[in-house]
Amino acid sequence: MFDSFKEFDIPVSPTITIHGIQSGSGPPLLLLHGFPQTHHIWHRIAPSLTSSYTIIALDLRGYGTSSKPPSSAKENHKPYAKSTMAADCIAVMTTLGFPKFFLCGHDRGARVAHKLCVDFPDRVEKVMLLDIAPTLAMFEKTDMEFANKYFHWFFMLQAEPFPEEVMLRNKEQFALRFFGGGYSGGGGFFDEQAMEKYMGLFEDRECVHGMCEDYRAAATVDLEEARKDREVGRKVKCPARVLAGGKGVVAKMDFLGLWRDVCEGEVSGDVVESGHYIPEEVPDVLLKNIREFFL
Repeated sequence: MFDSFKEFDIPVSPTITIHGIQSGSGPPLLLLHGFPQTHHIWHRIAPSLTSSYTIIALDLRGYGTSSKPPSSAKENHKPYAKSTMAADCIAVMTTLGFPKFFLCGHDRGARVAHKLCVDFPDRVEKVMLLDIAPTLAMFEKTDMEFANKYFHWFFMLQAEPFPEEVMLRNKEQFALRFFGGGYSGGGGFFDEQAMEKYMGLFEDRECVHGMCEDYRAAATVDLEEARKDREVGRKVKCPARVLAGGKGVVAKMDFLGLWRDVCEGEVSGDVVESGHYIPEEVPDVLLKNIREFFL
């Protein structure tokens, strides 16, 4: 899937190692995946970009083959705060020798990208965010439709080990729910090799715990940090482009207005003919946007 890419495992602390891949030449472009996936979501995007960009794609901590540290409410889920994950990304890009870079994130990766832009404004030239609105805004504007379609936000933030045990014992049911019509025993629009990677996450107890902690952090420490950022006026400073899948919930929101509330730079974007998984459902549309935006 990534024949021209080299793999790496970079220590970002004494106990945490981040796994990723790199290939290409030109301006660096960092790609961050979402839940419940790995860097493999970019397999229809990344190889086509290596002639124009140096592509780096990571497994976020808790996912794939990156470290999956223990975490609990006693720590306020800080090991999985988006600020912590953003610092992981900065450590990787610094080690690779990229003081500035373009950034594109999908789903959870886009939430990490948002916080990275806020905490490290001098490092990101431009950012592209796929099918999300800001986390704080989505929680504050929760309604019945959102709670139904994003049920996992509220299920996975429950105290351990309840959601972990349910997910580990029912991986097929969760795959059907999360991947919907794109998944039917490896069929649909998902590549079978990629789906094997995604399904493997539900067999790894440490990974399932890490994914749940990601969502627990989103409802605790991430909201606290977002409120502090709002209070002091800390915003995304670089230009941003936001794409929303027209079949999903975000497209029904004033997502561009919500992003303009938290950005100082220009915010552009559009609704695309896709569900949630834009990189795998409409790769040609995403490639066009990447090439137009990251100049």
